[in-house]
Amino acid sequence: MAKRMGDWTETKKRPRTLLMLGETWTISAGIAAISVIWIIVSFLVISNAMHRWASLAVAASLLATAVIVFIKRNSIGNFHKYHTAIVETLLRSEAVPLAVLNRAGELVEMNEASSRMLGYQRSEMIGQPIIRMVDPSSRIQLQESIDMALNGETTQNNIHITHRSGFPLELQVVYSPMIQEDEVIGTVMISQDLSDRKRNVERIRYMAYYDDMTGLPNRTLFQMKLTESLTRAQEDEQIVGICYLDLDRFKLVNASFGREFGDMLLMQVAERLNRGLSEQDFVARMEGDEFALLITSIQSEEELLDYSKRILKSIEEPYELKGFPLHITASIGLVTSLNNQDDGYTLFKKADMALVKAKESGKNDCLLYSDSWSNSSFERLKLQHEMYRAIQRSEFVLHYQPQYDLVSGRMVGVEALVRWKHPVQGLLSPGAFIPLAEESGMIVQIGDWVLEEACRQNKAWQDAGFAPMPVAVNLSIRQFLQHDLASRIAEVLEKTGLEPKYLDLEITESMTIDVGLVSRCLLAITDLGVGISVDDFGTGYSSFHYLKNFPIDRLKIDRSFVRDIQQDPSDAEIVAAIIAMAHNLNIQVIAEGVETEEQMEFLKKHQCDEMQGFYWSPPVSSDNIEEMLKAG
Repeated sequence: MAKRMGDWTETKKRPRTLLMLGETWTISAGIAAISVIWIIVSFLVISNAMHRWASLAVAASLLATAVIVFIKRNSIGNFHKYHTAIVETLLRSEAVPLAVLNRAGELVEMNEASSRMLGYQRSEMIGQPIIRMVDPSSRIQLQESIDMALNGETTQNNIHITHRSGFPLELQVVYSPMIQEDEVIGTVMISQDLSDRKRNVERIRYMAYYDDMTGLPNRTLFQMKLTESLTRAQEDEQIVGICYLDLDRFKLVNASFGREFGDMLLMQVAERLNRGLSEQDFVARMEGDEFALLITSIQSEEELLDYSKRILKSIEEPYELKGFPLHITASIGLVTSLNNQDDGYTLFKKADMALVKAKESGKNDCLLYSDSWSNSSFERLKLQHEMYRAIQRSEFVLHYQPQYDLVSGRMVGVEALVRWKHPVQGLLSPGAFIPLAEESGMIVQIGDWVLEEACRQNKAWQDAGFAPMPVAVNLSIRQFLQHDLASRIAEVLEKTGLEPKYLDLEITESMTIDVGLVSRCLLAITDLGVGISVDDFGTGYSSFHYLKNFPIDRLKIDRSFVRDIQQDPSDAEIVAAIIAMAHNLNIQVIAEGVETEEQMEFLKKHQCDEMQGFYWSPPVSSDNIEEMLKAG
């Protein structure tokens, strides 16, 4: 292709170039000959010296003119030598699409860039009218531009053309006249594909406003649509509703099947959420397993509730992952725009609060926001920050509740119970902050401090001359799952100097779910010489088989059974059965929450070993424990 175009160019240009070079040589030689003759004549004919030098100057000027004409005309000839290389370079170029039309509008040449852009081979295009490839809507515009180029004008416009594979292209084209010997012999078209640029812009827009995995709009686009819908709803006096949805226990799916299958599940959920939407409604993936629906086709809060219940039912339909049928549920927080003062940010915040309430209420439900709620999420976040600061500032203190032998009435141990000396709210009981500490993970730091402080205090009492007794410390499930728990306990005992037999660790029944882990951990702890108690016994689902095989020293009967011993015969039978069963397994029993003499007498009658409760002493400070020990 390039060779053919070059041959055509050479054929047209070579005679004119040779003629120009021949004329240059003749003119330059003639002027040089005249200047030489002039010099000879000047020496032979002119005798006057001044006239002779003037004549010689004229001859020198003629000679210089000959040289200049030769150089000037020769440089033009040199430039013409590059024409072929320039044409071949343009035809090989893949940077700028270029095509040449004759006066009839037929393609006589095109470069590689044009071929690649249109999807056709050069051989398929040469000799074909360009107008056949152009979209009918652009043909008149194309013909007008070609006509203007044939009249010597350069123009530019955008046309639509079809790629060989069928997809449309939008081209920006410059039409220039192709001139030879002052005659327009065709049109040169230089193109730029605007479709690529538009596709790139659209891709950037998609990445900014859509979720790559599910194809749903993202949080940014949802907020924009929410703002637009609220403005329109206020003008039309309509209601906008938000459903903020979160899948329940989705992390278990990732943990069981892997993230790849978790993503597949999210895509199926996205499809179900899209399935029942009207044209006016809108669904977006906010993040992770959270989705939001913008509902504009409702007239009341009741309609929004009914709609969200249908969503829950559709999500509950079984899924299949790795051939395993899977059932999942979701929780939904709802809010409407009945309060005209709420902007998009405020509405979404309220929907989030309703979602949190739905999760806290047991999940698998939808809950409509109520203005009567306090901002519990903000309060929890604030409390979490204050708790972190309390650890740094040593605001936690320990109180101790005495444990008594039911036969002798002697104090035989204490349980360490943490309190928070809040700088504003005063002394806070564990119920006010321990659940949040468990959720945030700060319970590990608090638990480590409680363990070390309880051991330090018990050793201090012994050093003060009081009779040695064990101190009981509660372990959280997060602490219990630590791989280095036994070594951490050993470090604390070594640091405080407390003998292991004077430390008793209390675990709950929920910690005994993973039998292998529990067995290994408890054996490592008992190898240190530390005692193990099961706290709140009777409220969980542990098998009695575990009690037989785990190294457990004591059971603590939960206060909920002790409280109703006198009123509820069933509770009395449960307590008596726990005591008998534990003794058969050589396990001691301590009852907590003893508040009356009748309760104490019942426990004595059934040979319970120890008790603790408000009947003899509530939790008190370490100073009060010292006074009790002094009193004997």
